[in-house]
Amino acid sequence: MHASRKTLQNQPSRMKKMFYGKLLLLIMATQQLVNAQIDRVEPPCWWTGMKHPELQLMVHGKDVGNQKVEVHYKGVSIKSVNTTDNPNFLFIDLLISPSAKPGVFRIRFIRDGKEIFSYPYELFGREPDSSSRQGFSSEDVIYLLMPDRFANGDPSNDTVKGMKEGLNRNALSGRHGGDIQGIIHHMDYIADMGFTTLWINPLLENDMSRTSYHGYAITDFYKVDPRFGTNELYRALAHTARERGIKLIMDFVFNHCGSGHWWFTDMPARDWINSYPDYFITNHHRTTNMDPHASEYDKRRMTDGWFVPSMPDLNQRNPFLATYLIQNSIWWTEYLGLQGIRMDTWPYPEKEFMAEWCTRMLDEYPRFKIVGEEWSENPAIVAYWQRGQHNFDGYEGNLPCLMDFPLQAALVKALTEKEGWNSGWIYLYEALANDFLYPDPYNLVVIPDNHDMPRFYMQVGMNDSLFRLGMTFILTTRGIPQILYGTEVLMTHKEGNDHAYIRKDFPGGWPDDPVNAFTGKGLSRKEKETQEFFRKLLIWRKNNRVIHQGKLVHFAPEKGVYVYFRILGEEKIMVILNKNRKKTILKPDRFSEILGNHTTGKDVLSGTDIKLMNEIEVPARTPLILELN
Repeated sequence: MHASRKTLQNQPSRMKKMFYGKLLLLIMATQQLVNAQIDRVEPPCWWTGMKHPELQLMVHGKDVGNQKVEVHYKGVSIKSVNTTDNPNFLFIDLLISPSAKPGVFRIRFIRDGKEIFSYPYELFGREPDSSSRQGFSSEDVIYLLMPDRFANGDPSNDTVKGMKEGLNRNALSGRHGGDIQGIIHHMDYIADMGFTTLWINPLLENDMSRTSYHGYAITDFYKVDPRFGTNELYRALAHTARERGIKLIMDFVFNHCGSGHWWFTDMPARDWINSYPDYFITNHHRTTNMDPHASEYDKRRMTDGWFVPSMPDLNQRNPFLATYLIQNSIWWTEYLGLQGIRMDTWPYPEKEFMAEWCTRMLDEYPRFKIVGEEWSENPAIVAYWQRGQHNFDGYEGNLPCLMDFPLQAALVKALTEKEGWNSGWIYLYEALANDFLYPDPYNLVVIPDNHDMPRFYMQVGMNDSLFRLGMTFILTTRGIPQILYGTEVLMTHKEGNDHAYIRKDFPGGWPDDPVNAFTGKGLSRKEKETQEFFRKLLIWRKNNRVIHQGKLVHFAPEKGVYVYFRILGEEKIMVILNKNRKKTILKPDRFSEILGNHTTGKDVLSGTDIKLMNEIEVPARTPLILELN
């Protein structure tokens, strides 16, 4: 059972009393469940005051589908009771009226007119203004971290009895012991660096025999993996983040689950999993979602194929599964107080379901933010999904935000290819020119890399100057920046581009680490300078409205230099990115339409005043961020 966040946070004495009361209820409920052979009721609890009054409970237990159900609680009524081809499942549709009060009611199971057993189900009151929570935005910078590889705050949960995989830090793809407590311990570091939002790779249970550390093969959608901690500790992390002004994004996976999921011991319905048991692997042709010429065969191979053999493909066409997934995301949002969701493998599930899911989420939380992963370098493909897009086929995706993979690819090309009429900075310039394809290009997440691709520092050949040019762009262009953990200290993977190398342990996250990036111990001069570069730029950005809200105006690159402005009323920022190996002189008259009467600009990174009257001298391979005076 779960106490409310307000009680947990603000009323410790009452919390203790409520805890023991709930513990007694839990013991009583457990005894009843054992006798009745009910294994699960999901969602495990709910809230009054939701916009949508419907709640569907999935009940699992031996022959529970043969029982009748009754509920007697003011404001709560049964709309319908449904069964599937598996008699061990029952789906109860409840209506929770606005008059319903928080409390515990009993779900009574009836056979031959007699109550066989009952189950206590709890409704909580929502936090004040829960529905109006503000999602992450262009005011934020997202810090992406992989919990198993960030910090080990509780060695006691490194190996959990009964789970298939234990600690093996020497194995590249093994579990290394990072956990929720480790993140909590280092929340001050994240805040002090200037990051304002956390995206944590999935923390839910992945009870798989191997490679379970990454979190994308979920085996229980309502339970934190015990090797990371508990549901309550996850909520404590969310509270700790909020206290430091940091928003929390939860990483969701709706396309698939892990083959170790408890469903595989007793499938809720024959069509719960696509192509089961004679599965096939997806063709990964994501363009079939919008290709006007695509065959039905290719479309089905895309959506119904499994990602990999260990990740069975979920069938969102099953209405009970569709409702289950929608409610799961609402449950975690309410339980943790989330400000955003990152959805994995966005184009792989049924696209009509994904549109409905977005609609439901944004009905409950109108200012909430959802970002989807459509890994395509084609902006037309990415733009297809964004809310407000007028697609040729009438599809309305309702997705507010996407990862800007096209811009990421263009940035790497721009930095690593020689300057020419059709190469170099022109890739970036033209990538931004494609913004006309998006309903809202300012609502894209801009990334130098992520946990699935080579680190940006490696992509630019470990060239410090090109790295800083690229990171300056990411943190000053339009959109919402996201930075992968360790980028701020130049983490590398010279051994290769295998995921296990890319996702190395953060230095200092384990007591015996010889280098500690949290304290600076053992960092090289270059690594310390890079960390300070990030800290200075992030803190400046955090308090700068023109970067958050300002219009982007750019000038076609010339002679290895790319110049753009961010403009908000009278506030103006001029960004100059010089890729040349020698200093470059710019004539300011070219930019007179923006510069106007401005004669100087203060460089954010160096603190130097730069004159803008006759010529602008830009040092070799250096970014300038000028606040125009």
